[in-house]
Amino acid sequence: MKTIKEIEANMQVRMDKALRDLLHDMASIRTGRASISILDHLRVDYFGTPTPLNQIANLHVPEPSLITIQPWDVSQIGAIEKVIRASDLGLNPGNDGKIIRLPIPPLTEERRKELAKRLNHLAEDHRVAVRNIRRDGNEGLKKLLKEKTIAEDDEKRAHDEIQKLTNVYMEKLDLAVRTKEKEIMEIR
Repeated sequence: MKTIKEIEANMQVRMDKALRDLLHDMASIRTGRASISILDHLRVDYFGTPTPLNQIANLHVPEPSLITIQPWDVSQIGAIEKVIRASDLGLNPGNDGKIIRLPIPPLTEERRKELAKRLNHLAEDHRVAVRNIRRDGNEGLKKLLKEKTIAEDDEKRAHDEIQKLTNVYMEKLDLAVRTKEKEIMEIR
């Protein structure tokens, strides 16, 4: 048996997770400046196991337009380069036998628009997730009303609270997307 407070608390936890997930996913979308977070989604086949890049190499940003990747096992340089080239990042790594240098070229206008479009698709997926969480909360309230655990007035107030919570998280999602989109479209 759930209460209104438990339903709202559960919704807030889930909406917070959706927001964090969006922020994490947005970090992998590159802007014009170097950031090691754009490599977070890359997995290298390390002795038969897909391993995150940051677990087999040191990643550094020595200057705004360069990322250096220093594998702990230099035999992995080829595999790391192959993964970077095969990714959707559009980057071309080079190495000197010990360190991979990953220059971050300025984004073209076309690539900026493509990244902004991808960002908006990502954001819409997370907006849908927040709306689904709202729907689940509303269904929980209807169930409590049907079981006569709460009164109609309490259900109406709880619906209003759920909508306020949803609006707060939608605004947070939109703010994060607008900020990232501004970063993408900004020409340095």
